[in-house]
Amino acid sequence: MEQTFVYTTVHPDDKLRNDKHKLIEWKGLFINSANHSKKKNRKFECKELIIDIDQPALEASHCPDNYCIYKVPKRLRKVNNIAYTPRLVSIGPFHHRSEVLKDMDIQKLLILKNFCVNNDIKSIEVLKSIIRPKEEKIRSCYSETILLSSEGFLNMILLDAIFILELFRKKSEKDSRSSKARKEDSESSKAHKEDSENSKAHEKDFENSKADQIDYILSRPWLECGILHDLLLLENQLPFFVLEDLYQKGEPSKDKQSDLLKLSCSFFGDLIYYVYGSKPNSKTCGDRVKQPFIDGLVKYLYPEAPQKKVEIKHLTDLVRRFFYPPKTEGQKLNRCSTCLRKIKPSCCCSPGQEQEEENKRNNKHLRGTATKLDEAGLKFTRPGSKTDLLQIQFPENECLETFPCFNLSWLLSCLPCLKSNCLERRVQRCLEVPPLLLDDKTEGLFRNLMALEQCHYPSETYICDYIVLLDDLITTKEDVRFLVEKEIIVNELGSSAAVTKLINNLALEIEESGNPDYETLCEKVNDYYKSPWNRLVGILTGTYFSDFFKGTATVVGIIILVLTLWNFQRLVRLSARKYYI
Repeated sequence: MEQTFVYTTVHPDDKLRNDKHKLIEWKGLFINSANHSKKKNRKFECKELIIDIDQPALEASHCPDNYCIYKVPKRLRKVNNIAYTPRLVSIGPFHHRSEVLKDMDIQKLLILKNFCVNNDIKSIEVLKSIIRPKEEKIRSCYSETILLSSEGFLNMILLDAIFILELFRKKSEKDSRSSKARKEDSESSKAHKEDSENSKAHEKDFENSKADQIDYILSRPWLECGILHDLLLLENQLPFFVLEDLYQKGEPSKDKQSDLLKLSCSFFGDLIYYVYGSKPNSKTCGDRVKQPFIDGLVKYLYPEAPQKKVEIKHLTDLVRRFFYPPKTEGQKLNRCSTCLRKIKPSCCCSPGQEQEEENKRNNKHLRGTATKLDEAGLKFTRPGSKTDLLQIQFPENECLETFPCFNLSWLLSCLPCLKSNCLERRVQRCLEVPPLLLDDKTEGLFRNLMALEQCHYPSETYICDYIVLLDDLITTKEDVRFLVEKEIIVNELGSSAAVTKLINNLALEIEESGNPDYETLCEKVNDYYKSPWNRLVGILTGTYFSDFFKGTATVVGIIILVLTLWNFQRLVRLSARKYYI
């Protein structure tokens, strides 16, 4: 047992009982009430209030190593508070019993009741017994102390977990029915007609049904979209092992773990379009993109070898894994304890390396925006095949690095018919940037993923580093227009000014870990940008060879100039010969 001394600073109320020579205890403060009515004679006597705290419980709730669900730091909330706040449903203790979200709390009670009836569970104590042994472990996942009783805490966790599991299950069933209907539609128009009638009847049942709340939610796209947004929020999470335990109902199984992961990934399946930077033309096309992605992710996270299993902290952590290649997972950088940068044979803390390290810090960010780099002759292109969003690359070209004069970007600009992926990479320098989809959901998605990295993955801030790099490329509306023209940004926000504001605000108050791949990329691009020859070629290309007509006019002008000079030289020679004769 530990004794903690608490000193309160609360002032007494004038309505306190005024008995002479008696100490009144009020909110932990012992007050001498003699002559309390006279302000000038009012005296206070504070005594130490001793509280006994259970040491194991204190350690369990204040163990930073176990934290994985955090309150968003105030400096990030000041930039955009709405992006971190749930709008429809609260999950976990941080927004529990919020007045704004109380309507959905009632729905969660009905969902739990239906779940128990459908699964022949006679008492919720059966479900609570599954998670009760792990109560301290669940509490230790939250960065704030949870001031709820044991029963109140377990009831809250149980309600929220069953709500999420039922939502995932019903969503999967709905998608399966839709996929089956589309398959039958391709086989027969008659079957399509029957399925359409059945679908309408089913939707009518949704509207008339008051018992099945999940079906009602999924029949209203705005509700489904709003809940998906809330389940992404960092503050609105449950530990993923709670969902696993309840899904397995006390009977651990690897197959059930994989099934739950597939359900979770399928629910957030539409977010895969942000990874590839474009939305599909049809639902069928979208299914062909999503399913291989989900299967590959599940196979990676839950491999056949149990020792290689990747731990999922919660749903925000799961969505974060959509956005970077599996090969980067688990590759924590070996960093110097002094400078927190990647240790190399010559670390900055070694004698004589301070100047070299200072030069590297200067190359940590791009010196030119997208339009400036284009003016310097650097061409922005999309990768030849689908790649992950964070894989920005600056392919090496030893020939052009050694002999910059061989840069023929001006020729490809005035003769587009010569363009091909192979030729472009041989005769000009290109920066390959995967397409980025920007719409009204992008900000909330990226802000919560970045907040998770800032709080839990300070040495693996892949998404934060990507946003900061993107912020270097975009400073003005002209940069946005240029990247939209190159099909690198898919702008669904409506204006270039909105995109500029979004990207610049996303990078505010963000600390980078120093992604070595991005640092190398920035260093190479900055070296290219500083080269006088590259800038000269870029200016000549933009001024005289930007299209076929300008290029033709320039070539014709050069030919006329050469012929004029040659003719002038010939006349001078003839005149000189006559003079001597």
